[in-house]
This record gives sequence, structure tokens and C-alpha cells, in this order.
Amino acid sequence: MFTATSPAALIETHFGGLKDPRAAHSIEHQLIDILIITICATICGANDWEAIAQYGRTKQEWLKTWLELPNGIPSADTFSRVFARLKPEELQKCFMGWMQAVQNVTEGELLNIDGKTLRGAKEVGKSRSLIHMVSVWSASQHLVLGQMKVSEKSNEITAIPPLLEMLAIRGCLVSIDAMGCQTEIAKTIVEQGADYVLALKGNQGDLHNDVSQLFTSARKQNFRNIEHQFHSTVSFGHGRMETRRYWTMGDTEYLIGAHKWSGLKSIGMVESQREMNGKVSVEQRYYILSIESDVQRFATAVRSHWSIENQLHWILDVGFGEDAAQSCQGYSAENLAVIRHIGINLLSRDKESKVGVKTRRLQAGWDDNYLKTVLSALNIVTA
Repeated sequence: MFTATSPAALIETHFGGLKDPRAAHSIEHQLIDILIITICATICGANDWEAIAQYGRTKQEWLKTWLELPNGIPSADTFSRVFARLKPEELQKCFMGWMQAVQNVTEGELLNIDGKTLRGAKEVGKSRSLIHMVSVWSASQHLVLGQMKVSEKSNEITAIPPLLEMLAIRGCLVSIDAMGCQTEIAKTIVEQGADYVLALKGNQGDLHNDVSQLFTSARKQNFRNIEHQFHSTVSFGHGRMETRRYWTMGDTEYLIGAHKWSGLKSIGMVESQREMNGKVSVEQRYYILSIESDVQRFATAVRSHWSIENQLHWILDVGFGEDAAQSCQGYSAENLAVIRHIGINLLSRDKESKVGVKTRRLQAGWDDNYLKTVLSALNIVTA
């Protein structure tokens, strides 16, 4: 048995309910040991089954100080077979249960929802289609709160409502890109006591055109006698200057089909102007919101949503090599995606380190005490 304060005990507390997919008579290595070694190895830089097994063999004596390991370290094939058969829904449920147990979602917190394709992994089947994961990201806490697999990017629409229903989002402001701008998703968010900022694109038809025309008309009149709010920012970097202009308006009664959108209270527009090497490009984007017209809050939500690309997805690709990871057997790819999210959440709790995630992974591999510190974050309640 694990001591109450050991990393293994903390992992077992939140993930011990996983059902072992193997037949009882064929089990040589405990499922919890396999899971713990995989989490440790992934944190320490291992990106495939061979590397995970090699990590276990290299660190066997240290691991035995807090794991039972009655039959030593599992082989790479054992790791592969177990995660290929382990039901990802169960692992994801344990993950989200862990996050709800140890983190506090505060009033007004910004949650970003976006999808990412696992480019190195494909579903086994006739089409061998790419796997797409939809994640909920807290930019302020740098935490993945939950995820769900969809077979194709277009299926994000159906995945988002059940994913939201599994999370405690009351009081939060949820931002989703244009793929998630659906009446059912808006309804789910509002029914759970949260608010939304939903991006629009041309495929929203009349709604997108209406919002675009309202802002075009208002700007031509310089917003004369039109209630609105405005905010702008200017940033410099990589040889370019970018000016972002934000507007919100609270008058939505003239929008076609406005009644279909639960809680709709305002609309927003962002204009991004980039100047680089004498060339200027301008892009406009439009949004619907369930909050009263508040341009500062709107601007913060839009900037926050970009963080899921610039932080989470970038870390997964650069820090964890996710796009290069090739794992097509059974449920391996989506289970490893959850393991990587566990790794990100734990490594992001280290507020003292000034180095990037990639270097932190190396440090955890070099320094067992640092790894134990990282693992102890399993039980830390975030502010």
C-alpha cells in the first residue's frame, strides 16, 4: 500500500477507480503502477512506449521506493496494449474529477474551448481518419480542465455540450471559436449559469451578415447617436506593429433570429491591423455575447481565447512533441493526449521556475526530488 503523502497515493486517489481492461488471469503488472510510470515518464520527456518503458527500467530502483512493482517494470508492449484497451472515457472522467476536486473556478473566470488535431495519430478503421481533441482551457490558471475526442473537426459541435455538462462552469465566461457558434451550445452554457463569447463566421449566414452590417453602418456614421463602447491596443514584436480595435453594442433586437440565442445581450467586433515591411493587412471578426455591452471584458475574453493556441497547443506541439507522436493502436492516442494534459497541469504549477516546459521536463528526468515536487501538485488547490 502507498503512504498517504506519496505521489502514488495522490494519483490513486483520483485515478484509482479506473477499470482494468485486462483479463484477471493475465495481469502481471498493476494498472495503477502502469499509469504512474506513464505519467512520470511523460513528465520527464518520454513521448512513446519504448521511451516510457526505458524510463521505468532506468528509474526502477527509485520507483520501487514508493511503488510495489511486484514483477518489475512492464515492457513497451505491455504499456502499449494496456493504453490501447483502456477506455478513454473513464480516464477522461477521472481527469475531470481530479480537476474539479483540486481547482477553484472563480466568478467571472475565462474558459476557452478549442479543438486540436493529433496529426501523428489516426483512428483504426477503414478511413483511418485523424483524431481531433476538444479541450477546455483556463488561461488564468494555465490548466486543462477537460477534454473529449471527436472523429472529425466538424463534430466539435456535438462534443461541446456534453463536455460542458461534465464541468462546473457557473459564473464563468466561456469563449468558443466559430465552429462552436451554435444555438444548442449557447443554451447549454446559459443553463449552467455561465456566459458566452461566441465567434461568428460566414457559415452563420444571416446572423454573421446582420452583425457585420450593423457595425459597418454604425462606423460610417461614426457611431453617432448609437450606444456603444470602444477600446484599442497597440503592440510591437517580430518587426511588426499590430493595432487591435474593439467595439461592443448592446442593441440586438434587429438581429434576424436573435430570439434563438439563449441570453443574447450584445454583439462585438474586433479589427486587427498589422503593419510589417511597409505592408498593411486588416481583418475583422464578429461575436455574439450573453453579457451586457462591456468592451473591456470583451477584449479580455478575445485575447484570452488566443492563449489556447499560443499556450496550450504550442506547449503540446513544442514541449511535448504531440504532432510528431504516432500512436494508432486502439485508444492509445486519445489516452496519451490525456496523459500529456496531466503533465501540462502538473508542470504549470511550478511558479518559481523561469524555464520553459521542455526544460522542466528534462529537469524532472534529471532530478527525482524535482519530479516529486511536480507530482505533489496533484493535491494542490489552485487559487
